[in-house]
Amino acid sequence: MNIKITGSGSYIPEIIQDNSKFLNNEFYDNEGNKIETPNEEIIQKFRKITGIRERRYAKDELNTSDIAFLAAKNAIENSKIDPETIDYIILAHNFGNTSNHTTQLDVFPSLAVRVKNLLKIKNPKCVAYDILFGCPGWLEGMIQGYGFIKAGMAKKCLIIGADTLSRVVDVSDRDSMIFADGAGATIIESTEEKGGVISHNTATYTDDEVFYLFYGKSFNPNAEQKTKYIKMRGRKVYEFALTNVPSAMKECLDKAHVDISEIKKILIHQANAKMDDAIVRRLFKLFNQDPPEKIMPLTVDRFGNSSVATVPTMFDLIVRGELDEHSIKKGDKIIFASVGAGMHINAMVYQL
Repeated sequence: MNIKITGSGSYIPEIIQDNSKFLNNEFYDNEGNKIETPNEEIIQKFRKITGIRERRYAKDELNTSDIAFLAAKNAIENSKIDPETIDYIILAHNFGNTSNHTTQLDVFPSLAVRVKNLLKIKNPKCVAYDILFGCPGWLEGMIQGYGFIKAGMAKKCLIIGADTLSRVVDVSDRDSMIFADGAGATIIESTEEKGGVISHNTATYTDDEVFYLFYGKSFNPNAEQKTKYIKMRGRKVYEFALTNVPSAMKECLDKAHVDISEIKKILIHQANAKMDDAIVRRLFKLFNQDPPEKIMPLTVDRFGNSSVATVPTMFDLIVRGELDEHSIKKGDKIIFASVGAGMHINAMVYQL
């Protein structure tokens, strides 16, 4: 028995916000001091470092559970399965449903049960639950679903990653330019077909690293201070990722007995183009090799960092032939990898 992705779907929000959106922002540092550097210069430096030229935001009337449903619906249609045969719906997110009109996060009831309701699944044996695992949440959901199927507890699982980070950003913080909205989903099931999940690896670091990403007050000292926003110690995150992600990916490859030369694509969490490129270069250096061209697709330039949605969205676009210059075919071996709040790292070696 092998466990494979038999369907994928994504929802890319319609609202496009390019970098010019931030020209009139007042930016402050983490000490509450107004940054006097012209915004044109801030934005130019931001794009050079992150590669982000635009990002996607969800419409006001759509919540995280809504866009999760749309991605899930696409994945179910792509897989051609009966939704009543799904055993688990695992939905990864970080901030629940966050309306633009309230400062409260809504996770009661869970987003997964709302998605099940929207999908009109009646089967009570279809178990739906959320996971909070930072940006690696979708991939960890994949690992959990794989475990359920491997243990004989399930035959089909729907794994979703969805977030609306645009609603939890501090407009006075330069890091607000990184974050975006989106949703991606996959169906995994047991099959006699060759391939599927070969190995996986997860680690959690909670010493100094635990608050590299956190919920904090606005940098603007004149802003209302009861509301909190997503915050990031960018340099710390960057250094942590470069130190730990390549070795985690190598460990996953070693467990799979797969050489790096066999890998056709590396689908890594789309946080920062410069960071992702450095991670991949360090991974290949562990094998005393240089990365081949186009081994790592990038979507962060046009979609921004949509957290748990970045990897499944990218996978869906590639298998549908909608990501320029990137393709994968049956039999190809790829790596999924992610890093994020926790700090969590995970990786998976997968064969189509």
